[in-house]
Amino acid sequence: MIRAENLSVGPVEHSFFTRRGGVSTGIYASLNCGQGSDDDPSNVIENRRLTTELLGIPEAQLCTLYQVHGREAIFVTKPWRDENRPRADAMVTNATGLALGILTADCAPILFSDPIARVVAAAHAGWQGALNGVIKATVEAMSRLGSNPQAIRAAIGPSIMQASYEVGPEFHTRFMAMNDEYERFFVSGDRTGHFQFDLPGFVEHQLTASGVGSIERIVRDTYAEPDFFFSYRRSVHQKEPDYGRQLSAIALVGPEPA
Repeated sequence: MIRAENLSVGPVEHSFFTRRGGVSTGIYASLNCGQGSDDDPSNVIENRRLTTELLGIPEAQLCTLYQVHGREAIFVTKPWRDENRPRADAMVTNATGLALGILTADCAPILFSDPIARVVAAAHAGWQGALNGVIKATVEAMSRLGSNPQAIRAAIGPSIMQASYEVGPEFHTRFMAMNDEYERFFVSGDRTGHFQFDLPGFVEHQLTASGVGSIERIVRDTYAEPDFFFSYRRSVHQKEPDYGRQLSAIALVGPEPA
């Protein structure tokens, strides 16, 4: 479990889980929580149970999405069955005891908390979602539940870092077409015409632009740390048939105020 200091305040429990501590084997070893993987479903179920046990939340209260690299942030009032997962990339709740979970394997998981308004959120930010506004949408959804952006605390979890994230010229062109100020998130790559992209830096910029008052980055590279993290890009480079997903989750806990 990796915890962010700025989220360890108020009636909140959270964790950025690593790949360690589960029951899966082979390329999924060991805490693979991804229902979309080809892992044995019974192993995934047990791994998810283990994470909720560590969070102190009943297994049935863990909510995860069918993530689509979009920008939609949904409100959550009760859990759903896995087969009914909403197609979205962020969740927001003010309900006590619900764990909002994001699955990643290079993309940036973001956990949010407003301990004053008692609102939490979780977002999946790959480059597409981050560029298209999932972070802004999440902050706006929290505001509709009474949060002041300046009171929101956000933590960016382990993701692929700039040194590991080579992109082609078309990727760079797409960002420049949106805003030429985004040039600062790119440095030249080893190959001509290629770049290294700073995903967590871009995510932090989007959080700042959305008015979030406290931002913390967990500086861990999912690609470069195979003993600790699953990585989609690493699995492609190693020609593996599939890859696991690590879970990041946050929940409001404790009694509600009278």
